[in-house]
Amino acid sequence: MTARATRTTRTASDDEALPPARFAFDARTWKEVAHLLGNLLTGLAGFVYTVLWLFPGLVLSFTVVGLPLLAAGLGGMRPLGRMERARARRLLGLRIDEPSPLPRGRRRGFAAWTWETLKDTVAWRSTLYAMVRLPWGVLTFGVTLVALFVAWPVLGHLARGLTSVDRAMARGLLSPSSELERRVAELEQDRGVVVDTAAADLRRIERDLHDGAQARLVALAMGLGLAKEKVLEDPEAAARMVDEAHGEVKLALQELRDLARGIHPAVLTDRGLDAALSSVASRCTVPVGVHVDLGSRPAPAIEGIAYFTVSELLQNISKHSRARTAQVEVWRAGDRLLLQVRDDGQGGASTDTGSGLAGLAERLGSVDGLFEVDSPAGGPTTITAELPWRSRGAS
Repeated sequence: MTARATRTTRTASDDEALPPARFAFDARTWKEVAHLLGNLLTGLAGFVYTVLWLFPGLVLSFTVVGLPLLAAGLGGMRPLGRMERARARRLLGLRIDEPSPLPRGRRRGFAAWTWETLKDTVAWRSTLYAMVRLPWGVLTFGVTLVALFVAWPVLGHLARGLTSVDRAMARGLLSPSSELERRVAELEQDRGVVVDTAAADLRRIERDLHDGAQARLVALAMGLGLAKEKVLEDPEAAARMVDEAHGEVKLALQELRDLARGIHPAVLTDRGLDAALSSVASRCTVPVGVHVDLGSRPAPAIEGIAYFTVSELLQNISKHSRARTAQVEVWRAGDRLLLQVRDDGQGGASTDTGSGLAGLAERLGSVDGLFEVDSPAGGPTTITAELPWRSRGAS
């Protein structure tokens, strides 16, 4: 009886316990509120800075002082836009690409700098952003502050609506100026990938020559030198040494052929993708079916990228897939060259950072290509690559 009463008392006590205290809104809403309250300060700072150089520069634009003043003021608008993009990224979760740096021509000097800065559309759009931010900042600060005290239940919805306008404003005025601007940024990144890839290939070739064929040729020269000394003293020993040197020559030639095939195989130059891919497929550890449907040959650069892409994918199949069969298909669709490599292996392939597939994706991206991996755990794996088609004659 007493035990039952005790259990009843504990249950009632548990029911009367208060829940832990917590904020009514989540972290995202509070970040949006902080952004809206900070609009007044940032809008005021940007407006004051803009007024200090814009209106005097426009008034004095017909004098020697006006245009340099405008250029100097515009030079500070890019950092202002960068800070606003960082604030939107941190508080609103809005990701806006950074515009490419201001291009500088070959001409040097103060006049060239002034003219190039005055033509900077990114800086002018940041100027417009700074001008409209002050009235918007006053409005959002006042509305949010009042809602914090007298309209608490709707604060979350109000903050979301006002920050939606902020997002649209930042995206419209602080994004890269045009599709051309975005394209320039992509090309700059792709150029870096191409340079890094070329440097890595040169280091690989140098390492292969130093550790392989060069070492064998050095040993061959030493062996022939010793054989020359023993020709008169011990002809049989000299004959054995020459025979060993002959074997070293064969091995060195084979390594040089493999190295040349890794740079650019002769069969690809002479007979095209069909024969070259059939050759590399014959060296794969699993049976590979190859089907190439091309009415003409693409440009040598595109042909070489396609070959080495398929070659590396087949090497991955040999090493990691545990597949029984594989298929390679190559065809043209409009102005694109498509490659597809399939296997019935264990799957699980991905383009995670540091993997060989990630390197392939970067190489294809550097020439406006695409790379897609579909490899669920347990297989099968289908990898599709896409390259721009350029005709051999046009190249």
